[in-house]
Amino acid sequence: MVENYLCSTGFYHVFRIGVIRGFYPLLAALVERWRPKTHTFVLLVGEVIVILKDVAHIFGLPIDGELVSGWTDSNSDFLQRQSIAIFGRKPVVSNSSKSYIKLGWVWHIRDAEPVDTEESIKRYIRCQIFCFLGSTLFTNKSTAYAHAKYLPLLCDFERIHTYSWGSACLAHLYRELCRASRYDAKEMDDPLNLLFVWAWERLPCIAPVPRQTLDTNCHEVTATILFEWRPYEGLIIPDELHGHLEVCDIIASLLLFECVEWHPGNRVMH
Repeated sequence: MVENYLCSTGFYHVFRIGVIRGFYPLLAALVERWRPKTHTFVLLVGEVIVILKDVAHIFGLPIDGELVSGWTDSNSDFLQRQSIAIFGRKPVVSNSSKSYIKLGWVWHIRDAEPVDTEESIKRYIRCQIFCFLGSTLFTNKSTAYAHAKYLPLLCDFERIHTYSWGSACLAHLYRELCRASRYDAKEMDDPLNLLFVWAWERLPCIAPVPRQTLDTNCHEVTATILFEWRPYEGLIIPDELHGHLEVCDIIASLLLFECVEWHPGNRVMH
């Protein structure tokens, strides 16, 4: 029952990815080749980029729909009302910022749910999604807390799947790559799962598990075949994502609350 309800939110496929061990030398190499003005990586094969199509195929998240945006000034009354509506109780927040809810407390709420009624199942899934947003998809410097601004988007369970979570995720990735490329940056926030899987799909010779069609002497691969321009050919995708793929090449702004980044798909079109 939980899986069925989770599928209806659009988050089922991304939850199946699980934990990915990051290869940080690869991250450092990509950041060095990132150009903030163009939002592209400059490689030997030319300019390449993580685009909406990558997000749809890797994460299975909707890339078209309502904007992931709304009220960000989480005062005490707002926070308590939203928390009671989502979690059924008053929140445990950060000592330094009352707008951030402690994820450990949310995990505890989730694990305490009996999941024996429709409402308890929905509360369980809301807890799961909120923690995922704060710990994986839209992380900040502290992975122990998540901003309360996401709560209103989870209030109406039937509308969760209507938001463009995929495009918001890509906006966040662009913003974090731009920050990480600064000379004084020491680390980079998620979504690193998206970046690592994109690199392994587009640059198969560096993937942890090489494809069967890849030559075993992958270190001898020349620059002309180093980059896979169409890695998803023939891939079966969920029916609910077919309509979303029609906007993969859109040239427009991507938005995540106060984060607005440009999607320059035209720079990598052939």
